[in-house]
Amino acid sequence: MKQLFLFLFFSTTVFSQKTIELFDSYKLGEKREITIGLPESYEKNPSKKYPIIILLDGDYLFDPFFGALNYGAYWEDLPETIVVGISQNQNDERYDDCTYDEKSGYPSEKGIQFFEFIGAEILPYMEKKYRVAPFRIIAGHDTTAGFLNFFLYKDAPIFNGYISLSPELPIEMETRVPEYLAKLKNPIFYYQSSAESDSKDINEPIKKLDENIKLVVNPLLNYKYDNFKDASHYSLVLQSIPNVLYQFFDVFKPISTAEFTNKIVLLQSGFVDYLTNKYDVISKTLGLKIPVRINDFKAIEAAILKNKAYQELDKLSDIARKNYPKSMLADYELGLMYEKLGDYKKATKSYQNASQLEEIGDLTKTMMLDKFDDMKSQLKK
Repeated sequence: MKQLFLFLFFSTTVFSQKTIELFDSYKLGEKREITIGLPESYEKNPSKKYPIIILLDGDYLFDPFFGALNYGAYWEDLPETIVVGISQNQNDERYDDCTYDEKSGYPSEKGIQFFEFIGAEILPYMEKKYRVAPFRIIAGHDTTAGFLNFFLYKDAPIFNGYISLSPELPIEMETRVPEYLAKLKNPIFYYQSSAESDSKDINEPIKKLDENIKLVVNPLLNYKYDNFKDASHYSLVLQSIPNVLYQFFDVFKPISTAEFTNKIVLLQSGFVDYLTNKYDVISKTLGLKIPVRINDFKAIEAAILKNKAYQELDKLSDIARKNYPKSMLADYELGLMYEKLGDYKKATKSYQNASQLEEIGDLTKTMMLDKFDDMKSQLKK
């Protein structure tokens, strides 16, 4: 796993398009370089919307995040995501950007300007120019990781996900963050990581924050903490990225072999309901409306057949018709239902209809015609 993400870090991705813009910021009173990575399908799907991740320390966090997201999207484990990296590595800008008052523990001076730059300029700009889904993530490392927590100090946080990699926490943050998380009114994903080799000044506040967050009783909070024993302050980034992405986007993953074996096939009924609920959660949690994957159809079909719940193939056919109206999938599922129920006349008609529609997945016209012939032969018996 480590070698994989090191490769992603040092290689140039071929999956997506990456551009660099010079953003003229009114809030900062200066121009700031931002790097924007769009998914491969962005131009091909003019109605599709994508989650967005804002990367502080974009100078060095952009490539590993961009590579990991696009690798996961290639296998459909992760959703395609718009990535925005904010440059902060010029003349120690990151420290000025993250300025806070050491007595109050709140942003001050340029820290206030940078906070507003992200929320009042970058996000609105991206959402106006690009098709952004209502699922926003922010990530940072050490100084910027501590700073991003200030976005939680709002009654209605503008981000849905917070990735805090080995954060250097401003004063009182160990107690304030849990207090705000306890009062959440909308779902929030929160991740933080640390390296065992880091200094006590960094690790002790992180561990205290972890202890306090674990005391929070709020079903709207999805929290995870990783403490890497074999990592440095910098290598933990490459270990954290896959962990946090698969935490935040867990609901997006297609049905796995383990999910099929340990959950779905053990159901007594409601196999199609399981499928619809899965995609409803994706829509509600991530703000993404995606067609049901063909492999997920096949998994539910297999569970129905194994449990001889053949009537459910009718409902599966309805979902297929909504998701793939031009394909043969819906009529195939109907044909399969009638075949299993012994109604060969209706099965013959359904397979014949299917043979005249578009092929999909492993379903072909030849297969439908063979099914048609099999059903006709059954009728002659």
